[in-house]
Amino acid sequence: MNKFLSSAAIAVVMMAGLSAARAADVKEVQMLHWWTSGGEAAALNVLKQDLSKEGFAWKDVPVAGGGGDAAMTALKAMVAAGTYPTASQMLGYTVLDYAQAGVMGDLTETAKKEGWDKSVPAALQKFSVYDGKWVAAPVNVHSVNWLWINKAVMDKIGGTQPKTFDELIALLDKAKAAGVIPLALGGQNWQEATMFDSIVLSTGGPEFYKKAFNDLDDESLKSDTMKKSFDNLATIIKYVDPNFSGRDWNLATAMVIKGDALVQVMGDWAKGEFVAAKKTPDTDFLCYRFPGTDGSVVYNSDMFGMFNVPDDRKAAQVALATATLSKSFQSAFNVVKGSVPARTDVPDTDFDACGKKGIADLKAANEGGTLFGSLAQGYGAPPAIANAYKDVVSKFVHGQIKTSDEAVKQLVQAIDDAR
Repeated sequence: MNKFLSSAAIAVVMMAGLSAARAADVKEVQMLHWWTSGGEAAALNVLKQDLSKEGFAWKDVPVAGGGGDAAMTALKAMVAAGTYPTASQMLGYTVLDYAQAGVMGDLTETAKKEGWDKSVPAALQKFSVYDGKWVAAPVNVHSVNWLWINKAVMDKIGGTQPKTFDELIALLDKAKAAGVIPLALGGQNWQEATMFDSIVLSTGGPEFYKKAFNDLDDESLKSDTMKKSFDNLATIIKYVDPNFSGRDWNLATAMVIKGDALVQVMGDWAKGEFVAAKKTPDTDFLCYRFPGTDGSVVYNSDMFGMFNVPDDRKAAQVALATATLSKSFQSAFNVVKGSVPARTDVPDTDFDACGKKGIADLKAANEGGTLFGSLAQGYGAPPAIANAYKDVVSKFVHGQIKTSDEAVKQLVQAIDDAR
């Protein structure tokens, strides 16, 4: 029995909630996802509207929690019960795990018809194609190495774009002196590890990040550079407010939007919250790459993993996949979501300044070999390793691991145990 065919008790609950929908499944798309914030919900509405025009109803199976862990627990229960959704929002290695378990569908015919192999970057195809078959439709490309800054606060304190980590700390000191919360953060392990992705890239550079967090090179993981990265994390974490523990990511974004905090280090899904609040880049907020990471993109990609549903539900699945990778949807959705298209042939015409920068940065990183999977976001290594990483980083942030030396030791051990 594989690891997804368990959790039977939870499965009974999930089955009860979905059984009533089965009769209408032919013209219905069931979507499990964790897009529950304002900006995320607005982006998802673009897809709902597109499918409605094709005559397909939409059944939400939303599971709140920005990192997706709760949603993946729910999905595991559904798969164990055999009550597959039409599709589920998924990240990288999780797609491959389910494909290896033999429960994914086959979108290859649709992919060939739509030319996905020519328009979707190879870095995404690594996770959406398994054993020569397309099993997932990439929705977007997010990058995590961003700063989001309230422009009014920045102007008030006389701040300028930080180009180095030391300049970032100096900027945070200015905000603190002005009585503004310098750094908005939610004390959840995935948020802390997402920020640490950027710190490691900034501290060690592109080649070090790749060796440590994509190749899982032992020497890099236990190096002085990794220790320095933890030192830098210890420095920056001093600038959060006392109430950060457990805060949802979008609430941290709201602190920046309202001017209660200066900056958030977060993936570009944060921009979707600014857009939903009717804020404009360069007028209301600023988007900069995390200092020391210009020229590199640490990415994740939301994918719609497609399951091996019965024949009478496959028309809805094909419609969903086709709509997801249409050029019009890729533009309209990602404009709202804050991400950039998963297709490289979508024009940037409708994107704002941050979106245009994101598209240009992705193109340059893809061509220059500096496009790296985010370990915190499920694209650097398989889930067991990513979870071990998040656990160590979070323990360090919350004082359960006292020193950078000890953090390095525990990180190496945790990753070794998870391999």
